[in-house]
Amino acid sequence: MTRRVAVTGLGVVAPGGLGVKAFWELMTSGRTATRPITLFPARGFRSRIAAECDFDPEAAGLVAAEVDRMDRYVQFAVVAAREAWAQAEIDAADPWRVGVSMGSAVGGTTLLEHDYVTTSGSGERWLVDAGLASRFLHRALSPAGLAAEVADAVGARGPVRTVSTGCTAGLDAVGHGARLIEEGRADVVVAGGAESPISPITVACFDAIRATSVRNDDAGRAARPFDRDRDGFVLGEGAAVLVLEDREHARRRGALVLAEVPGFATRSNAHHMTGLTTEGVEMAEAARLALHQAGVAPADVDYVNAHGSGTRQNDRHETAAFKRVLGQRAHTVPISSIKSMIGHSLGAIGAIELAACVLALTHGVVPPTANLDTPDPECDLDYVPHTARECDLRAVLSVGSGFGGFQSAVVLTHPERS
Repeated sequence: MTRRVAVTGLGVVAPGGLGVKAFWELMTSGRTATRPITLFPARGFRSRIAAECDFDPEAAGLVAAEVDRMDRYVQFAVVAAREAWAQAEIDAADPWRVGVSMGSAVGGTTLLEHDYVTTSGSGERWLVDAGLASRFLHRALSPAGLAAEVADAVGARGPVRTVSTGCTAGLDAVGHGARLIEEGRADVVVAGGAESPISPITVACFDAIRATSVRNDDAGRAARPFDRDRDGFVLGEGAAVLVLEDREHARRRGALVLAEVPGFATRSNAHHMTGLTTEGVEMAEAARLALHQAGVAPADVDYVNAHGSGTRQNDRHETAAFKRVLGQRAHTVPISSIKSMIGHSLGAIGAIELAACVLALTHGVVPPTANLDTPDPECDLDYVPHTARECDLRAVLSVGSGFGGFQSAVVLTHPERS
């Protein structure tokens, strides 16, 4: 029999504040954390805005040695993992039965870019001895370092992996982590995503394909998914970690179950690196399969957390996908995009959105889509503009779409749902 997967801990580092409490306050306020870039001199770039984390690593509990060896995105992940682990209150667990599944799209770009610029053309044979290259550069070069550091933080000695599937990486990491528990390969999995992509190379990448907003003089209103006047996404950063646990394992130790993860599926469009099909077939198929695995009928979906990036093709593609998988229910179920408030943090955002879904189930509140002033006529569903909405939530669907044609969906249910 397939084991049930419970969520027993949650940790978040996101724009607008550190920790779950600050994150949820922002999510329900409708305020935005998108601002002019301060992490590097952005003058001359096409898009000069982002959603940055106000993050002091030492104030967040990291010691100097950790700060020295960890890229910024790994610092986010470790801080979020420790918060989630503390909430789960796992005092005694077999470390060989504790796994880690973390996602990131671009990894350690901050350190990689810094050292590349520093060392290129230096003419020095021994770059480390000359003080030009960091002795921790190999950690930034290998995305595996993300999961390894999280495993070290919680003492996990079971299956450990880093998932890198672009902008669906956070969703996929949680989904694959849930599979480890369902299949009996772990009792506890620390799963999530982390990203700190606000660096010249990443901003230039999205500038080049004109995917990001150029509303540089109105940063707080630049991220506007499903709005007629949207002009691209706003880059973000952050991390979220969920402690996943075999439901029976959690019951035996008297743990508080926040939600369950009964369904996950992923598909590819085999179409184009950045382009999307207009019909939304692949996203709809991922959602259909996740709902089927969860035993949740489309009519029973109470909330959809949209990918909602704010690009013209994505928002129309998603709208078509929701209509395809939910039928008439698509016109009445509340749907929203939290990227409107905290930007698009690539491989982290799927995990951050799942954290928002867990909190939505817990509090019976749907986060809004900020800046949705004039809906696109082709995005004609209930995208919850401006203001959070109280709802009785039992089953929620979270979807993601990533460059490369990746489409993923995760279903979360209330712990009291049979």
